[in-house]
Amino acid sequence: MDRLKATTIKDYTERMLKVLGYIQGRLDEEISLDELAKVACFSPYHFHRIFRGMVGESVKEHIRRLRLERAASRLKNGSRSVTEIAFEAGYEAHEAFTRAFVDMFGVAPREFRSKQNNVAAEAVKLFQDDKEVEAMKAEIVNFESVRVVFVKHVGPYNECGKAWGKLCLWAGPEGLLGPGCKFLGLCYNDPEVTPAEKIRYDACISIDDKEVSPDGEIGVQTINGGSYAMTTHFGPYEKLSETYAQLCGQWVPSAGYEIAGRCSVEIYQNSPEDTEPEDLITDIYVPLETR
Repeated sequence: MDRLKATTIKDYTERMLKVLGYIQGRLDEEISLDELAKVACFSPYHFHRIFRGMVGESVKEHIRRLRLERAASRLKNGSRSVTEIAFEAGYEAHEAFTRAFVDMFGVAPREFRSKQNNVAAEAVKLFQDDKEVEAMKAEIVNFESVRVVFVKHVGPYNECGKAWGKLCLWAGPEGLLGPGCKFLGLCYNDPEVTPAEKIRYDACISIDDKEVSPDGEIGVQTINGGSYAMTTHFGPYEKLSETYAQLCGQWVPSAGYEIAGRCSVEIYQNSPEDTEPEDLITDIYVPLETR
């Protein structure tokens, strides 16, 4: 196994606190994820999953919450109009601001101002739940390189079945669907960050040393091996992001490693074609930095 690049929880925490301070001082600006990743010296590839796992909310949710908390403070202590405060919070429509404010504080902005409510914003707690970190069954593994045939998919993850259909229809007659073949997914994007129509994903079937040549949409590639953090997700694919967040933003930092800027790999132990969503089993592999 490659020699892994080590770090500490203290280092992760200091870097994330730097990011949170950076955001706090720029609430009126548009801040990109690449910019925040650079501030933290994290790989931009998996930064959002690290942030969500450590902070407990996405970057977008965090900035939205801070802007609404600031708006509440200005309603309580200032005399600016609700419309002006809504615009400062990033809302172009008064109605949208009111809905968001009610969702967070339980009352409309004008009622909040009239009651002079106090805002007791809950401080961000990095590494949200130590019990969850301890309970997560993950490990560092040496992922062996594997040759695969694949079909590339661009678009929402819930539409990648089209790529799998094309791949399996081609692979069956070629004799590639026998015992021992693996069904893998190469995940290039985080669906909470990348617009759905731009998500990139490769549907892959392992071919070992079989002689296979590219054929139209069917490509051949090697998934490189190396050191990966691995855990198993049980349940619907729609909830994979929660497991990713816990692995990337909780378990990996606690284990003292750095996530590399490469795509993650998923290995599917069963198929949604004949398995109920709650019974699906997916092994997740996230690449780690090595020296």
